[in-house]
Amino acid sequence: MCGIVGFLDTKRMAGPSEAADLVRRMALALAHRGPDGDGVWVDTECGVAFGHRRLAIIDTTATGSQPMASSDGRWIISFNGEIYNYLETRRRLSDKVPGRQWRGSSDTEVLAEATSDLGFEGMLKQTNGMFALAVWDRRDRVLYLARDRMGEKPVYYGWQGSTFLFGSELKALVVHPNFERRIEPSALSLYVAHGYVPHPLSIYRGIWQLEPGHYVKIRADDLPGTKPEKRPYWVLPRPAPEAMDEVQAIETLNSLLRDAVKLRMRADVPMGAFLSGGIDSSTVVGMMQAQSSDPVRSYSIGFEDDVYDESRYAREVARHIGTVHTDIHVTAQDALNVVPMLPAMFDEPFADSSQIPTYLLSKLTRQHVTVSLSGDGGDELFGGYGRYFEFERRSAGRNSVINMVKVPFAAALLSLPMDAMPVVCWAASLARGHAIGPVKVRQAAISLAIKGKHGLYLYMMQLWPDAMMRRPPLPAEPTFLYRENLDRATDPFLGMTYLDMGSYLPDDILVKVDRASMAVSLESRVPMLDHRVVEFSSRIPVALKRRGTTGKWLLRRVLDRYVPSDLVDRPKQGFGIPIKEWMRGPLKEWCAELLNDNSTIIGSLIDLPTARMAWREHQEEGDDHSYRLWVIIMLLAWARTWRPI
Repeated sequence: MCGIVGFLDTKRMAGPSEAADLVRRMALALAHRGPDGDGVWVDTECGVAFGHRRLAIIDTTATGSQPMASSDGRWIISFNGEIYNYLETRRRLSDKVPGRQWRGSSDTEVLAEATSDLGFEGMLKQTNGMFALAVWDRRDRVLYLARDRMGEKPVYYGWQGSTFLFGSELKALVVHPNFERRIEPSALSLYVAHGYVPHPLSIYRGIWQLEPGHYVKIRADDLPGTKPEKRPYWVLPRPAPEAMDEVQAIETLNSLLRDAVKLRMRADVPMGAFLSGGIDSSTVVGMMQAQSSDPVRSYSIGFEDDVYDESRYAREVARHIGTVHTDIHVTAQDALNVVPMLPAMFDEPFADSSQIPTYLLSKLTRQHVTVSLSGDGGDELFGGYGRYFEFERRSAGRNSVINMVKVPFAAALLSLPMDAMPVVCWAASLARGHAIGPVKVRQAAISLAIKGKHGLYLYMMQLWPDAMMRRPPLPAEPTFLYRENLDRATDPFLGMTYLDMGSYLPDDILVKVDRASMAVSLESRVPMLDHRVVEFSSRIPVALKRRGTTGKWLLRRVLDRYVPSDLVDRPKQGFGIPIKEWMRGPLKEWCAELLNDNSTIIGSLIDLPTARMAWREHQEEGDDHSYRLWVIIMLLAWARTWRPI
């Protein structure tokens, strides 16, 4: 696991030492991703510079250092991630060229030689791993960037003036003198709606996130601003359910997952696993222990508040499996101490509050191991989120005669000026039996006005409406969630899992895990997202993903082989924190001060008065606006740290 960064300067302004110094300073911003070493490679004739920070996992010696050249000298590679099938690929390459000499035992060298033998796209297609990588073709003077199939590892790129920049995190790009911190309005609008910036956008104008399963290439002689050529080498499979025998399906999934776990247990450094005691992490840890001769090391954290504390479940599962388990109970102050670190940790505004416990768990785990496996992805692949069932409930009556009345009624509510809202709130409060504020009433009206299943799902995934933007938002079609359409799905349940795999998973869950774990130099591996498991999941019929209102049916049956169901069969809890209470207590002063900060550009871009109204409603302990308020507060904290324009 590492950090990559670099640039292509079309004006070839810098000499060798200047280019090397600049790219080294850019890489230094990624030192947390790679504390074990650094390296640079420059070709000033072409204006190319690569920088690298190394977290040594496989071949911890100097022969694994990067940037690395292929043995024929043509290809230069800077690579972030792990290639799990590198040993099998190495054997194939050795069989193809008897007597081939290898300098070391790293997966990076295997990638370089596979590129030399198979070409860039051929190398990508035979690779099983998580990665973001940059490759320079010295012969054809072409720069390639690629991202793994499911988007576990990030890479940003784009033109800033005459320079094409790329890197693992935005903080490295900001170091370059050509970088302009101009906010991208459409990215801001989507962030306010969802709490994260969806690919291919980034929060900065002109800088893009490379989509999962894609690569781009740009030539040394391209003019500044030239749109890179972008291609997919793998496409997220749409749901295509097949008739399956349940017993055989359990056997197939068990076999695929066991092999995915086994491959991800390859490392030359200490390894462990996150264990919450839920279905996904218990499956991963159970399979690890079943394939290990030594006790697996597992880790969990707990909270003082029993509502948010799952550590007791993790201990029970660990005891049954036989792991060496470590947990720690963090106090509210421990968690609150993380909050000021978040804007610098995440680079972009990011508002999934489980980022805090994820960081604390990573910090605990890194005290003992360098690599940790996690159970992320199980909910998206196998249908575990409660909102899938809530969606079905809420959509069931939307085509009724009553809905014909609701839509015009909602439109009338939304057309009312804010000074008329107190009367509406008074009437709504009488009808519901508790106080309801203006923000809640407007959200309810928006819900009533929705048409179509896709519109309903977008609403369920949104935290703030478009009306929060002071400027009309730009089209959102480039993003997966808005480009796809649930109304065309043959089965809405499967359609929702597909939407989440292409949007919420890479843009929220995997961003959270990557930034939080890499902030403490911990590599997190996700066996559920092995592309073979993902492809099999797309073929599973809905009857094997759910039974009634119970999700992840097939995965539960696999887990039965490792852990008794009574240890994990409980309502889904999530990985949350008491953010609602903190905003009324220890975080109150900090949040209030941010909401009243007019020193950044944010107040001219979004409707802060409405956010402040929601804050007042939240403080009155009527409506709970904690999650949508966290979106605005994290945006304001980010803007204060990075000072965008």
